[in-house]
Amino acid sequence: MVNYKRAESDNELQQILNIQKKALKTNVSQEEQKEQGYVTVPHTFEILKKMNDACPHLLAVVDGNVVGYALTMLESARYEMPILTPMFDIADGLYPNKNYLVMGQICIDKPYRGKGIFKGLYSYYRDELSSQFKCLITEVATLNTRSLNTHNAVGFKILENHVSEDICWEIISWEW
Repeated sequence: MVNYKRAESDNELQQILNIQKKALKTNVSQEEQKEQGYVTVPHTFEILKKMNDACPHLLAVVDGNVVGYALTMLESARYEMPILTPMFDIADGLYPNKNYLVMGQICIDKPYRGKGIFKGLYSYYRDELSSQFKCLITEVATLNTRSLNTHNAVGFKILENHVSEDICWEIISWEW
């Protein structure tokens, strides 16, 4: 049984990093990238903790172990990951009142994919944070078609494309 919760401990943050490492584009074959998707941006423990202290990340947990995560990034984190700064700049132009939240990354550990956890995490995300924010914004590499398709199925809409550090991104938004 999957439980959804907010991250509370350093151990949970380390589990996020372990899942992230296995799913990084640099650690996944091209075939798996097409079939399963991937994550692009690696985080350090320090940055992950700083983001979590500002707004706790969302977790999918089975038997006490993190099996999926969705990271939260407040506007204050815009310069922590330079590759993501252009997304914040574009989002500011689209949402001048800055009443948005950025989903910094979502990933489900490979043995748990295809079990509805992706949608479950996003439902939990909306339930937890929609009273504080108008919408959720993220960006997905245009080559990551699996991720784009699953975000579309949740209800995300494309806002704009841009290039950052030689990666073409689609900025997408889920209005709450």
